[in-house]
Amino acid sequence: MGTELRADLALRLASQGVGMLWRADFADARRLLSGMSKRLDRRPPEPVQDPAKSFYRHRQARKNRARVLGMLLIELGPGAVLDLPRAPDVRAACREVYGDLVEPCVVPLRELLGVLSAHQWRRDGVHVPALNARIHPHYGVFPPTRNEYVDLVSSAEMARVRTAFDIGTGTGVLAAVLARRGVHRVVATDVAPQAVACARDNVRRLGVGDRVTVTQADLFPPGRADLVVCNPPWIPATPNSPLDAAVFDRGGHMLSRFIRGVADHLTVGGEAWLVLSDLAELLELRTRAQLLAEFDAAGLAVLERLGVGARHPRARSAHGPLASARAAERVSLWRLGAENGK
Repeated sequence: MGTELRADLALRLASQGVGMLWRADFADARRLLSGMSKRLDRRPPEPVQDPAKSFYRHRQARKNRARVLGMLLIELGPGAVLDLPRAPDVRAACREVYGDLVEPCVVPLRELLGVLSAHQWRRDGVHVPALNARIHPHYGVFPPTRNEYVDLVSSAEMARVRTAFDIGTGTGVLAAVLARRGVHRVVATDVAPQAVACARDNVRRLGVGDRVTVTQADLFPPGRADLVVCNPPWIPATPNSPLDAAVFDRGGHMLSRFIRGVADHLTVGGEAWLVLSDLAELLELRTRAQLLAEFDAAGLAVLERLGVGARHPRARSAHGPLASARAAERVSLWRLGAENGK
């Protein structure tokens, strides 16, 4: 059976919900998955004039793509041994994600390739210019590959700050930036256990573990801080995976909860720094007026807004239903203060 025909057949079966357990050459499995992926990418959702509808169609297509490609399966033996011709040693990478496997299990090949890629990212790290150092993301934790938001936090004018909170810390990159800027005590929080472990690993690697405490919490830790920083998911839409949760915020709930609660966690004269892209506004998923109304309802005054154009590769892409919005995207750091000074 030729490669072209095999990819067509596999895609037809996967689209019908039929799982396929691969027991032959590993490199051939990767080629098959690539062929299926290319065929799916030839079927982009039809463009519509409404930006919000175009976005939701795009998201639905991506969800369906992940479901279909997830039907090509690989068996891992005890100890995460992958017993296929030309298969790589996946044991260390799988141990980081799945723990010690004592029984055979079946995983999607697409997921396994993601585990291997994450293992390499974790080993090699991502260079962050603002730190002049590398951040090591763990599986399921969004890597700091976009520098705009990090640069804004590293360069914004900051008064003497003794205590800061970093809400939704992820890899811990902003907590490390604050510590490097001289903040005496930083409390970094995240609701996801894998993010907490990742941030702890990174602040230790960067030598700021004595000033940064990472704890699992749903938004705020107890107490108040001179500065509360948050880089929440930017787009009010439903995440389809743990990694998606760093970008998509169902109904904008995390953003709204941060805005409503942050004043109660500021010291007198303290500031909240909200780092937010305007991509949701460009896609007509949220308006600037709605954001400003949320600030007002929470008793927050806008002290300053610093902005920078998006610099990531997708912003320069002329392809896809979101291309025009990505090209116009700007990232802002909103400096907010409590109007009643509490």
